Amino acid sequence: MVEVRPLRVFTDDGGRHGNYLGVVLDAAALGTTDRLSFANLVGYSATVFVEDADKGVLQIFTPVGELPFAGHPVVGTAWLLARELGVPPTTLYPAAGPVPTWTEGPQVWASAALAWTPPWWHERIGSAVAVDALRGPQDAAQDATQIWAWEDEPAGCVRARVFASRLGIPEDEACGSACMRLAAALGRALIVRHGAGSIVAARPGAAPGMADVGGRVVAEPVRRL
Repeated sequence: MVEVRPLRVFTDDGGRHGNYLGVVLDAAALGTTDRLSFANLVGYSATVFVEDADKGVLQIFTPVGELPFAGHPVVGTAWLLARELGVPPTTLYPAAGPVPTWTEGPQVWASAALAWTPPWWHERIGSAVAVDALRGPQDAAQDATQIWAWEDEPAGCVRARVFASRLGIPEDEACGSACMRLAAALGRALIVRHGAGSIVAARPGAAPGMADVGGRVVAEPVRRL
């Protein structure tokens, strides 16, 4: 049996919603088990396999393969490792490379190169109400697309949903990397109300081509598979 720690990443202030993440803290416990197959068994949009907790080395898998970087897996794993090790990690190492992580109040943050993120397309539509009313992507070609609208432009508040069948995820509840790309494209900090009610914070990074993403994390009961 392998222990999986389920988290909900990018919850609202009351701990509701959030994107489910499975974290296997002892990746060696899988032995020769195929990690993609195990990620599909877990059944979330992403599963993290921690190779070395002390050094922060990890792999991220979606239902269709490994990602070099993704927002909610890195934020969630940083939160979990802080609780397991007693000290918040300052850097995690997914396949893409070193990712700085830190805490701001109740939120955990990470910073990464936009070149490491999936190639999200952004489609702005007329209103937040129209985003709410979507029953799927507007077109089948929107298979890695964040559809968004302003809720309060002066305050930087956005309503968004992500459709990602290209990555094996019909709809992603809260997509950190897509929000990073949107914040960088708009050149400003954003608070994104995502999916059914998750909250993602994102802003341009300290250097060109970088962006930061942050949010709250809640733990669910351990699963053994």
